[in-house]
Amino acid sequence: MDRTAQLTARGAPYESECRLCARAARVLDANWTGSSTVPSRRLYPHQWSWDSAFIAIGLRHLSPLRAQTELETLLAAQWADGRVPHIVFNPSVPSDAYFPGPGFWRSVTAGRTAGAPRTVQTSGIVQPPVHALAAWLVHRADPGLSAARGFLARVYPRLAAWHRYLLHRRDLGGGGLVSVVHPWEQGMDNSPCWDAPLARIAPAPARSFRRADLAHGAPEDRPTDLDYGRYVRLAADYRDAGYADGHGGFAVEDPAFNALLVASEHALALIASELGATATARHARAERLTAALVDRLWSPESGMFLCRDLRGGGLLPERGVSGLVPLVLPSLPREVAAALVRTLTGPHFGLGTRTRLVPSYDLLGEAFDPHRYWRGPAWFNTGWLLERGLRLHGEPAPADALRAALLELAETTGFAEYVDPYTGEPCGASGFGWTAALALDLHKELLKRPQRGVSK
Repeated sequence: MDRTAQLTARGAPYESECRLCARAARVLDANWTGSSTVPSRRLYPHQWSWDSAFIAIGLRHLSPLRAQTELETLLAAQWADGRVPHIVFNPSVPSDAYFPGPGFWRSVTAGRTAGAPRTVQTSGIVQPPVHALAAWLVHRADPGLSAARGFLARVYPRLAAWHRYLLHRRDLGGGGLVSVVHPWEQGMDNSPCWDAPLARIAPAPARSFRRADLAHGAPEDRPTDLDYGRYVRLAADYRDAGYADGHGGFAVEDPAFNALLVASEHALALIASELGATATARHARAERLTAALVDRLWSPESGMFLCRDLRGGGLLPERGVSGLVPLVLPSLPREVAAALVRTLTGPHFGLGTRTRLVPSYDLLGEAFDPHRYWRGPAWFNTGWLLERGLRLHGEPAPADALRAALLELAETTGFAEYVDPYTGEPCGASGFGWTAALALDLHKELLKRPQRGVSK
């Protein structure tokens, strides 16, 4: 049975998902610049690091060549010290279209010692290392094209250097885990998990910067001016120190950032094997990182992983979705994985009972807000990760329900940036890149699995 007939046999829900696929493709086409994909034309008009990794995962189903190009464009802006910057600026976009822009980061001058590229302007901080996982999935979408273009052979050294930078330069706590030095690096920018570490940071004066995000989003959905002032202060201090690591007032070991590094280290091992190199050391490193993650960040009392504040000491009590993301790791102790599933479906996150998608923060937390950026709304990238984690650890029923909700809400919200976890009301930008890409990926993966009552 061909794919069209298969969809027809499966009935109306699957025809709807085909419409979703076409709509997702239109979003990705509209956001394509010719060499990379912007998250949002109006709100985020440049290339973002972990956005591009997630977008490539979806693009591989439309055009493996475009997916490869997405990652190659990002990695071409890598610094000599190995870091992959969180933004690669498009010179054709007006300088005031986004803040902080290239004039703030001054990568070519302030980042000279760290080896910032001279031909492209970037930020100086990083984002979660999803890239090797994305590269492996993109390769598998069309191994013949990948081999013909030498895709893996070209990206492998850059990905290996990226991991070396994180493991050697960012182990600020000495316990084997990577630290983030700015909330923007972790990707969940405005999470209440950062409130205590940020409270020690004196904010930059409000008159010293102009927020471009408020022109495109409701102020009540965005970070407060006070928090934004602290973000700006941290970034400016890091820039003025020549982007040297280990000296700032913010250093946090985050579970999601480290879990994604482990997942990408496993993927890098697969890439090495594909290229004929030994992968034993990489798999062993991934296992050591998993053990360090459990040792340093697991909280049996909370039933999830917590962030460790290296400047304030100890684990932070706030429950953010970051602490559930390690469910994507294959070698978690069985009792840890089981506890994560209980927490995910329990009163703090309510998946399958109180919420349609996974909230970004504890439903019972004092700081919970269903609409404000990363302080409660549900995001599609974390939902995609947790859907994979549930399947990996033998939980198909909640994984199926989560996948169905992700697909439905992606389409009905016009591929919103994030949504109210209770109602699914859209927030932030529409036509958002990774929402469209990951919905497309979930749709394609759905078609690969035999359905109940449907013959193969």
